Amino acid sequence: MASGEVMRGRMRPLVTEAGLLAVLFAFYKWGRALFDHGPAEAMANAARLWEFQRSWLPSEVHFQQWALGWDQTAFLANVYYVGMHFPGTALLLVWLYVRHRSSYGRVRNQLVALTAAGLVVHVLFPLAPPRLAHIGAVDTMLTVGPSAYPPEAGGIANQYAAMPSLHIGWAILVAVTVVRVSRSRWRWVVAMHAPVTVLVVVVTANHYWTDGLVAAALLVCAMALVSAGERVRQGEVLAAGVQALRISGRPGGPTPRAPRPVLAAADGDAGHLRERGGDRERAAGGDAPARDDLVPA
Repeated sequence: MASGEVMRGRMRPLVTEAGLLAVLFAFYKWGRALFDHGPAEAMANAARLWEFQRSWLPSEVHFQQWALGWDQTAFLANVYYVGMHFPGTALLLVWLYVRHRSSYGRVRNQLVALTAAGLVVHVLFPLAPPRLAHIGAVDTMLTVGPSAYPPEAGGIANQYAAMPSLHIGWAILVAVTVVRVSRSRWRWVVAMHAPVTVLVVVVTANHYWTDGLVAAALLVCAMALVSAGERVRQGEVLAAGVQALRISGRPGGPTPRAPRPVLAAADGDAGHLRERGGDRERAAGGDAPARDDLVPA
């Protein structure tokens, strides 16, 4: 086989995986835009959520005001929010596919399950983010930039789908996977992607703390669902193997080959036959015969 054909054979699964993931996430973006209920319901939900969490969680507005006391905080947070979400997750999948293929399928399925669950929550509970909810938060993407929701994105991006925060959900999945799979001490640096993302989504006023908590809970459910599916598949494979063994032992099934007798040399008096399952032996002082057949003494 030519080297070009070998390379194409190796690249085909990767291209297929990339294409499937691209289609799935395009469907996710399309679904968010399709089920955009508009600002009225999202604003009402934001008011209820803001009132609900004020008694037991820190104020996102106060935290943002404190963080914006440093120069460049808003710009750096915007860059991280826009630049790390999709690229960071894509790099994780590529790394797993190239270096840790045995873990790739599980993590891919966890990511798909988490994203699908997030889309369902977007549809059932539209939510205005803090920057649009008129609670005093600064829209850093509008005032400083860069923005994840440019004007030309108009009908493509649904800005009223803050619950849950898939930025946080994906970031936690990246961190957990790298810590589990890698043995490098740098894995802890990569794991900081999760807490940094939590701070960034609040500094940019794109999410509430509760959005991250719900995303983390959905990720736990996605992991449990994928693990349960793997156990079911393993049980099916085991059952199929046991069934195959039973069939092979039935009348008419494959019959083990009987060992052929080999004549071994005696110690000077007489010869005798020994059945040793194909092993050729001679008495003490002799060498095994060179062929698997009857050897005269």
